[in-house]
Amino acid sequence: MRHAISVLLENEVGALTRMTGMFSSRGYNIESLNVAPTNDATVSRVTLVVSGSDAAIAQLNAQLAKLVDVVNIHDMTLGEHFERELAIIKMSLDKHSVAGAEALAKKFGAEVLDEDASSYTLQLTGRISEVDDFVDDAAQIGQLSAVARSGSVAVSKGEVTLSSYDRDHRLSG
Repeated sequence: MRHAISVLLENEVGALTRMTGMFSSRGYNIESLNVAPTNDATVSRVTLVVSGSDAAIAQLNAQLAKLVDVVNIHDMTLGEHFERELAIIKMSLDKHSVAGAEALAKKFGAEVLDEDASSYTLQLTGRISEVDDFVDDAAQIGQLSAVARSGSVAVSKGEVTLSSYDRDHRLSG
């Protein structure tokens, strides 16, 4: 099963390497990785996507929680959550394909960043399946010259945050 895991990680040299190394040393490929600052300058929020059995991922999460740089961890897929991805695609179009690209942007609610046919660029933020469909449809309209995807970002639905999850669901003693 696919798991989207959010981690609060200390902003220390090598912290991300230690965290991702734990996955590779156990034979798991990280399918998506997004790291960004938080409102607390001492920690970053990491969202990663990994696939495996629920039991295996639970064990990985328990091991991850033991890393000294990990402040908190929450497997978003264990509850209701919002998960989105940003994609920017650049296409090379012939003059007859521009209308198709405009229709694609309208269909998905994408923003047109550059209307030049040689570098027609669209931006979309949406659910992962929407972004997949968007990229597939774009490839049918023109020659894709660049596809940049942010990777998943996710937050729990409702009042639960990584900080409140830590208070209410301690992962380690």
